[in-house]
Amino acid sequence: MASVTVKKPKEKKTKKRPRKEEKGDGTLTLDDLKTLGAELLSSRAHINNLPILLSFLYPSSPLDLALESLISIQSFFVPLLPEMPPSSSSLAASGDADGDKNPESVFRLWLRARFDEFINSLIQIAVSSEVADAFRDVALDAIMDFVKLGKKGRFQSAIYHRFLHSIVHATSSGYSLLDLLAAKYFKYADVRYFTYTSMNKIAISEHGKSSLDNDEDALKPGKEVAIRNMYNILSCFPSLDLDKEPNYEMWSEFGLPSKGEKRFSKVSSNDANFENMNNVVLPTNNITKKLKMKFTKAWLSFLKLPLPLDVYKEVLAMLHQNIIPCMANPAILCDFLTRSYDIGGVISVMALSGLFILMTQHGLEYPRFYEKLYALLTPAVFMAKHRAVFFQLLDMCLKSSYLPAYLAAAFAKKLSRLALLVPPSGALIIIAVIHNLLRRHPSINFLVHWMVDEEDNVDIPAECNQSNQTPGDSGAGPLTDKKKQGIDPFNSGEKDPVKSNAMRSSLWEIDTLRHHYSPAVSRFVASLENDLTIRAKTSEVTVGDFSSGSYATVFRDEIRRRIKQVPLAFYRATPTSLFLESDFPGWNFGDHHYEKCENRIGENRVVTVTGGPDDDCELVKRQRTSMVA
Repeated sequence: MASVTVKKPKEKKTKKRPRKEEKGDGTLTLDDLKTLGAELLSSRAHINNLPILLSFLYPSSPLDLALESLISIQSFFVPLLPEMPPSSSSLAASGDADGDKNPESVFRLWLRARFDEFINSLIQIAVSSEVADAFRDVALDAIMDFVKLGKKGRFQSAIYHRFLHSIVHATSSGYSLLDLLAAKYFKYADVRYFTYTSMNKIAISEHGKSSLDNDEDALKPGKEVAIRNMYNILSCFPSLDLDKEPNYEMWSEFGLPSKGEKRFSKVSSNDANFENMNNVVLPTNNITKKLKMKFTKAWLSFLKLPLPLDVYKEVLAMLHQNIIPCMANPAILCDFLTRSYDIGGVISVMALSGLFILMTQHGLEYPRFYEKLYALLTPAVFMAKHRAVFFQLLDMCLKSSYLPAYLAAAFAKKLSRLALLVPPSGALIIIAVIHNLLRRHPSINFLVHWMVDEEDNVDIPAECNQSNQTPGDSGAGPLTDKKKQGIDPFNSGEKDPVKSNAMRSSLWEIDTLRHHYSPAVSRFVASLENDLTIRAKTSEVTVGDFSSGSYATVFRDEIRRRIKQVPLAFYRATPTSLFLESDFPGWNFGDHHYEKCENRIGENRVVTVTGGPDDDCELVKRQRTSMVA
């Protein structure tokens, strides 16, 4: 009887424990979870403790209970990884092919399903924004450990792809998780390799979905968040150091897949050749080539997506520094950059950097490049955020000595006309660019000083006819027209620089800057005249010194100047107005509030209204006398 009474409470405890925790009501304590974990690790008979421990792995679970469950389950699965099937579906298919259900196969199938559930719980915890940073850090390390130990020491790309897919399609942007990934794992070459591979697959799938949807569905918030998350993942990688030979580190045991791995893919793990497959080590240049190929495919697939405007601008801003140098063949970006360059506005300004690199370093031919560049010269570009890079590239694009004279004249004239509309910082940039144009292209120096005779007519100088263009090319014909005083033939609204008639005009706008209200501008114009007079002692101006200027920089430079002589004005009497009437004959600067004079002509009378501030207006009526013939 005593033995029976002792066994009954034990059987009741084992039955009640799983029932309570299958509901997830959290009635077990931390000590109970430690006991369940110890039993699970000790014997296969306590395998039913695994679902109980899995029920505590969710983002809102208590931190101490979730950590204990995670450590116990991870310790249980790590030794079983070499014996586990690659997927539950493959194991089920093999069992159906055999025609019988072996109990061991059924157990392994169930065990694989619990492992997938465990991985999904870890990914959910890592991606969630509600968990603590310490819990997220532990979950991330557990995921990457299974990525490292899976597939007999090779990189488990399936788990890693599921992890990245969950990050991309998360409801919010997980900057904290990406910071952990970048700090811990993105320095490894194999992690970067499989990240680019996964990003390429995800971008292709998203591109297929967006092509099937209409335009309204393509702008859904979920897709926009996914695109932003993809950009955050791709942009947080450190750039490839191509100047020196890199020393690659691998996260998994065997690193990147090689051709030898495909050759030995059907070899059994018990074969002696399996060790030879694992000892294959790729040279450093092959690793760099593989990384650049995957990098190129990932970015090309991403750039085909409908990018939000802010992401579009960020990509264009970093394209020439972080993307083009790391690509296997940068010339394949020509479609994206030319399409961006044709949009106009700020997008074209930001696309100019990448397009200039492709034209100068990778042999890209863009026939309408200067026409598009000419169209970008608007007052808005002087207030753009990336104006410094734009004007430096503009100066470099106009540096070639093979540039036709009509193009150099068109750019100089368009910039000089903009000098009348832009702030002082923009006028300084314009003066610098025109100074360099006049020094590089002596054939347009006649634009600086063009005299007009007394009869208001003059022939165009002979320098204009020395250009190598034919009349059909320039659209202007022989320059034999007459130039009239006070009329500027330049058409500032013309988008084609060939048809702008810049060769028949002059840079009179720069001469007006001599009397600019900003002292910095007027001084710079005076120095421009001296530089053009004495060419041997002067050189070109560095546009970068003026390209990032603003009202604040001009004001700061002006107040820092040490002035030796200060102009003073002395008055014998206290002035009552800003301007004196003697300085402006015919103008009256009095206060019209005190003296008003208005003549109203009626049908039969003339009314004169006079008055001051304190007395009412008098109406003086004068009868109109009739004129009798």
